[in-house]
Amino acid sequence: MEKVLVTGASGFIAEHCIIELLKNGYSVKGSLRSMNREQEVRDAVKTETDDTKLEFCKLDLLEDDGWEDAMWDCDYLMHVASPFVIEDPKDENELIKPAKEGTLRALNAAKKAGIKRVVLTSSVAAVNSHMMSGTSDHTTWTDINSKYVTPYQKSKTIAEKAAWDFYNNQDNSNKMELAVINPGGVMGPQLGNDLGGASTQIVSQLISGKFPMIPALSFPFIDVRDVAILHLKALTTPDADGKRFIAAHSKPTWMYEVAEVLSAAGYEKIKLKKAPSFMLKLIGLFDNKTKSLVPMLDKYVPCDNSQTVKILNWEPMPWEQAFIAVSYTHLTLPTKRIV
Repeated sequence: MEKVLVTGASGFIAEHCIIELLKNGYSVKGSLRSMNREQEVRDAVKTETDDTKLEFCKLDLLEDDGWEDAMWDCDYLMHVASPFVIEDPKDENELIKPAKEGTLRALNAAKKAGIKRVVLTSSVAAVNSHMMSGTSDHTTWTDINSKYVTPYQKSKTIAEKAAWDFYNNQDNSNKMELAVINPGGVMGPQLGNDLGGASTQIVSQLISGKFPMIPALSFPFIDVRDVAILHLKALTTPDADGKRFIAAHSKPTWMYEVAEVLSAAGYEKIKLKKAPSFMLKLIGLFDNKTKSLVPMLDKYVPCDNSQTVKILNWEPMPWEQAFIAVSYTHLTLPTKRIV
């Protein structure tokens, strides 16, 4: 039985990747920064499948200890772990350093251990964060010097470019394979008790009525279950080696559209008034959370996912389904349940 090391095992995407791997006959080793979270992850996984073939190890993106030992009995690596924050840090290196150094630690250890293929979780943040219009695709790279780019977006771009540099500088006679998944805004069912994930806080705040108005934000969304499926396809599809895959609907969705879908599902506290962008820009001068949104206001950039559809033989789930699944994860169900 082939074994896959999945880093950042307690994360939203990683938990779904672990489940997808176990369901498809792989054994899985999940890495955690703290082994105190092992039972939490096991409980989450057991909501969907058996965890008998799941084990854990302790790894930290900023520490060398344990990486080579973790790889020695594995065939593949899914490097999902990466730092993420809701509010931009004062020092962007708080995100950039662990993202880049963690990626290179994982790749170096994988190479030494003879890992066959690495699937790296990047983001559309590394694809089109500098763009305010036009269409992006798998060949597009975020310009990290753009005034529109946040520290998180910069960290994802720098980390992914470091991975491709590592890949391209290998000796061709003994080349470890690499495929990269670039998810958009990831939504879908939370498996564990932690409902505070970045991707679900938006829905939580919408359905509880905490957004007095809806900002002019659009994102290319994807269901987390699709993200996990694409990680497995990237692991097993021969032609995936050396390629980036946009994991998102090609057409971005406006947050107002999301609010309308959730309102129609029976969440009556949702407010459907649109927030003027000029007002949010003024608030951003004094509020860091609002400031981090300002570069994305009024942005609409489709992501051409045709390479993903063609090579990985994929069709995305409806984005509405992902948001309804998130909403049902939270404690308050709608007054009228429509799906």
